[in-house]
Amino acid sequence: MTTVSLAAPTECSQFFPHGSTPDLINPKLRPKTRALCYSSFAVLHSGITRTPLWAAEHLTRKGLDAAVATERKDTFHEEARLPPGERGDLDDYARSGFDRGHLAPAADMPDDQAQHESFSLANIIPQDPQSNRGLWSGIESAARGLARKSGELYVVSGPVFQGETLQRLRGRVLVPTHIFKAVYDPKRKQAAAYLVENADGDQWRGVSIAEFQKLFVEIRQRLPQRRGA
Repeated sequence: MTTVSLAAPTECSQFFPHGSTPDLINPKLRPKTRALCYSSFAVLHSGITRTPLWAAEHLTRKGLDAAVATERKDTFHEEARLPPGERGDLDDYARSGFDRGHLAPAADMPDDQAQHESFSLANIIPQDPQSNRGLWSGIESAARGLARKSGELYVVSGPVFQGETLQRLRGRVLVPTHIFKAVYDPKRKQAAAYLVENADGDQWRGVSIAEFQKLFVEIRQRLPQRRGA
């Protein structure tokens, strides 16, 4: 499999260890990708899946303290910086049976602007409601706990699309089969990842980064062939 490395804009470098962005492993996902910078996170968005492929954050104890004091306001909105034909819209998720699941969580956001930005659909994937509100919420909380304990943490979250037959909302927004969250502690120089199915249940896997990379090669993130994707 070819590894495609996509550089984020310079202003996003603070969200990545040593300024190095994640590698995109799947040449099928290379077209129509756009890196978007926000005040507290960055995403790589796909016009093929009409979802983010990853969201990156640099969590700090100070930022998380500020996030606790920031009142949540559910301001879901379409991302105006993306072409209409390449982005998800609010109608895609309406009555779909899926939650609008954050990759960079609203609870991580240190102020009103950052929280509003986190509700952009460029940061959203179709997520099983029970997982989003239960298991995945617990994993997000665990990442915040690790960041508080260490003082800082780099986090990358994203969807996995496994198999040849995948569901789309309104024939447009691709539904992930799995979701991952990879964390890196720069002080301890330790990293690991969580992997869960995008389904109801409480099963998750904690894997090393080496195993995580191997797993992605095995999964190969195969996309179904579809005209106009």
